[in-house]
Amino acid sequence: MGYADTVISGGRIFRGLHDGFAEAIAIHNGRIVASGRRDAVEALAGPATKRIDLAGRLAVPAFNDSHQHLLPMGVTMGQVNLRAPEVASLDALLTRIAAAARTTPNGEWILGRGWDDSELAERRPPTADELQAAAPDNPVLAVRTCGHAAVVNRAALAIAGIDATTPDPAGGAIERTDGIPSGTLHESAIRMVRAHIAKPSDAALVDAIERAGKHMLSQGFTAVMDANVGMIAGIREIDAYQTARDANRLPVRTWICLAGNPDGIVEQVWQRGIRPLQGCDMLRFGAAKVFADGSAGGRTAAVSLPYEPHGNEPPGTGMFIFPHETLHDLFDRYHRQGWQLAIHAIGDAAIETTLRGFEAMDTAAHPVAGRRHRIEHCEFVRPDQIARMAARGIEAVPQMIFMHEFGDMYVANLGRARAEASNPMRAWLDAFMHPAAGSDAPVSATDPMLNIHAMLTRATHRGTILGPDQTITLAEALHSYSWAGADTQFAEDRRGRLIPGQLADIAILSQDLFTLDPDAMLNVVADQTILGGQTVYQR
Repeated sequence: MGYADTVISGGRIFRGLHDGFAEAIAIHNGRIVASGRRDAVEALAGPATKRIDLAGRLAVPAFNDSHQHLLPMGVTMGQVNLRAPEVASLDALLTRIAAAARTTPNGEWILGRGWDDSELAERRPPTADELQAAAPDNPVLAVRTCGHAAVVNRAALAIAGIDATTPDPAGGAIERTDGIPSGTLHESAIRMVRAHIAKPSDAALVDAIERAGKHMLSQGFTAVMDANVGMIAGIREIDAYQTARDANRLPVRTWICLAGNPDGIVEQVWQRGIRPLQGCDMLRFGAAKVFADGSAGGRTAAVSLPYEPHGNEPPGTGMFIFPHETLHDLFDRYHRQGWQLAIHAIGDAAIETTLRGFEAMDTAAHPVAGRRHRIEHCEFVRPDQIARMAARGIEAVPQMIFMHEFGDMYVANLGRARAEASNPMRAWLDAFMHPAAGSDAPVSATDPMLNIHAMLTRATHRGTILGPDQTITLAEALHSYSWAGADTQFAEDRRGRLIPGQLADIAILSQDLFTLDPDAMLNVVADQTILGGQTVYQR
């Protein structure tokens, strides 16, 4: 092979859950060629070999965000930020909307994202009238952090034709006060407004991919799954991704998960001749997504026992986005086409319906085993359901950062017992499953340290500890954030470990996590990100 291109040494190198640590690694032609004792690795160095001195820092397999929305995150980075803790009251929210209105031409849309009623002092979203007062000359759409609810002002309701006589759409709900729409929309009802908002241009879509991808590199990520491609601009998003790849403007390796509901793009993609696993290491088509239910925060996740009482709201058990028969027909169709299934199911009732669909389509001609079908989020799963998932090789793709950001809301909406049992990382690992960590950005922050902290502590941002028996070790958390993600993307033979033969995708962190307590880890950042042996980010 000749001399190594790069040698990394001078600190601890975490090679993988079952691989332990190395003193040094050598890289050649974009791959790891040696990892182990420093003297053995140094023997591969030559006069032109580049040296990276860790100086006591930690190198780990680069992070893989197994469920996020890369392109939408890039789009929302240009919208009004309504996230806590910056926005902790209705006054703060409305002030930001009013500030946007002062710089937005009359009649143009103001778009915002990130509010969380459980984090607002008033514990409720703004009303249509309050948003109208803040932006009297503009239609406003402000999406909840979960993406499953939104609030709009009177101007937006009028544009969408939503009034007291408008029925709830299938798979959605229009909240009302005394029969009049209050401004809050759930699930498919949001689309009634989005239909009147201009889609981003082709150039803007590519810009969004590049913007969000560079952000991910800055945090030590080299791979992501975009979990619902087509949700903003339809089939044009496929063109945008291919353009970004061909123009070297796709910063991270991306596993494409196609929007697969009846209004999605799977059939259009199929007609184009694109097939499962087609692509390259930077851009690969793999999965089709179907929504079974909503969100726990929006009280639309489908659960078997009612939600906790909430004001004058009837408790309810959430909602299914489609009838069971429609869900199962979609599962079967995409399964037979060869797609990996990525099913959004949060509540135990939605998980049950999903599993029954998987079990029904599991035939000798089209077995489920080996397909690595996934249940996205899978938060309020029951022990009996975990056993059924493990038996068929169905993986959970959780976002443990939800425990940090939303855990106290889970207690309020679903009760302490269900909150404690949610997101059971230890139970999944003990069942020999490979739960793959993600952020669901722009729903939650992409900071990997927040996610790791939640895996180690099960602590909410308010300090509540939920289900301490479900904590995992740091090595397991790093495994979940690297190899497990690669495994869900059929890339475990190429990524996720720092051993010979694997692609040299590496994150160098500012401190050695293995010497820190979990709270101190929150101050750790990525100093350097290496993709295929090349430095793509340097702090």
